[in-house]
Formats: sequence, C-alpha cells, structure tokens
Amino acid sequence: MYSLAKPFLFHLDAERAHDLGLRGIEAAYRLGLNPLLAGKPKPLPTKAFGLVFPNPVGCAAGLDKNGAHVDALLALGFGFVEVGTVTPRPQEGNPKPRMFRLPEHNAVINRLGFNNGGVDALVRNVSRARRKGGLLGINIGKNKDTHNEDAAEDYLYCLERVYPLADYVTVNISSPNTAGLRELQEEQQLRRLVGELREAQERLGAQHGKRVPMLVKIAPDLSDDDVDACARVLSDLKVDGVIATNTTLDRLPVESHPLAKEAGGLSGAPLYGKSTAVLRRLRGRLDDGVPVIGVGGILSGADAAGKITAGALMVQFYTGLVYRGPELIGECVDAIRRRREGVA
Repeated sequence: MYSLAKPFLFHLDAERAHDLGLRGIEAAYRLGLNPLLAGKPKPLPTKAFGLVFPNPVGCAAGLDKNGAHVDALLALGFGFVEVGTVTPRPQEGNPKPRMFRLPEHNAVINRLGFNNGGVDALVRNVSRARRKGGLLGINIGKNKDTHNEDAAEDYLYCLERVYPLADYVTVNISSPNTAGLRELQEEQQLRRLVGELREAQERLGAQHGKRVPMLVKIAPDLSDDDVDACARVLSDLKVDGVIATNTTLDRLPVESHPLAKEAGGLSGAPLYGKSTAVLRRLRGRLDDGVPVIGVGGILSGADAAGKITAGALMVQFYTGLVYRGPELIGECVDAIRRRREGVA
C-alpha cells in the first residue's frame, strides 16, 4: 500500500506529507488495515536498560512529536516507539517551509525546531494509548526561549511529568535546530545537566515505586575528543543508555544538491557513515554496561545490521520510513536476527 501512496505524498510539501502520512497510518490502524501496510515481524526479544523489547527496531523521535499515534505506530511492528521531542510549553517551531526532501540522496533536511503542543498535551495523548505490542520512549527538550543556564529546569519539568507514563526517557541535547542546544554537550555543562537529571530520576523512582531508564541523545558532529568526553561523563554518571545520533549539519555528502544550503539537520542515507563512526567510537569508550541505540541513515536491513556490528544493541529510524515505508521494519528485524545467529 505504501508504494501506491508514496508518489502522491512525494508530490506534496514534505511537512504536509508527513502529517498526511501519520493520519494514514492512524486510519489504517483504526480500520484494522495494518497488514496492508506491512507484515508484523517475528519477535526478537532484546533486553536493554532493565526492559525487554519485543524486537530491537524502534521508531525514532521526531515522527510523532505529540504522542498522538503511539498505538498506530506500534501496530506497524516496531519494538518500541519514541515520541517527542516535547518541551514544557507549546511552541510553533521555526517558520515554514522547514522540511525538505532530497530524493536523489534518500535524505531529508529539517529545521522544525521542537514544534510541539507542550508536555501536558503529550501526557494527555499518551495516557489514552493502549500501548500493546511494544514499549514507549519519551524524548524531552527545552523551550527555544529558555537560556542554557536555565535548561535543567525545562528538562526537569518534562521529566517529572512524563516519568509515570514512559518506559524510558531520552534527554535531547543534540538537535541542531534550537540555537545553542548542542552547547549542552560540552563536558562541564553535560556533567552538570545530566547530574541534576540523574538525581531527579532516582528521586522519582522512589516516589513512583519504579525506576524509569534515562538515555541521552548525542550529535554526529562531535569531534573525537568531544565523543570521548561524552562517554566519560555518561559513564561516570551511570546513565542507562545513549542514542547515537541525531541529524547532521554536514553538507559534504549532498553539496551538489540545490537544497544543500537549506539550514537544518540532514538525515537519511548521507548521515549513515558519520553517525556510525560516532557510534563505534562511543561504544569503544563507554562503560560496558551502558547500551547504545544506533540511529542515522538506516535505509535497509544491511544498514541496521551494520549499526549492530558497530556496537549498537538496538536501532531506530525515521527517514527510512519516509523512503522505504513500513516494510523496512521487518527487514531490519530479520537482518539483526541473522546477524545474531551468525548467518551472512
């Protein structure tokens, strides 16, 4: 079915197609038509962060920013869905147009800028979800007009509100579309922010009688020294996991494309090499007990298996869903299964 819808969607503005695509997935779910979109993969249970995931292939944050389509996305066969990024207060994000497809490169440039309805709206949406068949991650950020010195307050506000509903929480400090956000990855700022959030995580665990894992999502544009510093801080603070990586500002892989000069983060196939290199270096320097989710440029099962080879325990994608459709989920699960079994 997606192969029939794709030409129509690709004739539309990218952001409008994104919204219509989500509505289509939701409609298929409510009408019981998911088998027409993709067959559900066979289970491939994966233990991470003290949780058991039905399979190691997840939907990356950014697709469902407000947590309004959790059940429909899980019904496609994802082992987990990460919603957000959500901020304390609603915000419009950056001016439109702010999303651009580069089909020649299987890529997308976006500068959405954490457009979302605010954490209270997400909590209402997620509270209504049945959440059968997979786990839920909630990705949190700061409002655009919150200065970095006050960023911890925004993250703490969101953490407290999503904690009871999330299977895990991701701290997003790596989007390139909120001015200054990536500065929070600097070693001392990172140690201070994550340290405060780790203290809150333990407090909330005692308050709610359950411990919700907390992950940190990093950028692909970090230098080797910066990756090493992140690994050192996140290991010292005993975070539950790391997501590598967000989108890139690097335009070298698409420099000849007419849209290459558009501001924003580049995702899709051109991101694969850079994000996987960061993943590999991070895995080599993180504490062995800190799992990594690999994301960035997955367009095939072989790409997913490559992330596992580089050190990821699980994977996520979003742009791959745009170009390949839901069939990519099962393809990735099967490729990871074969790799685990040692089959070429």
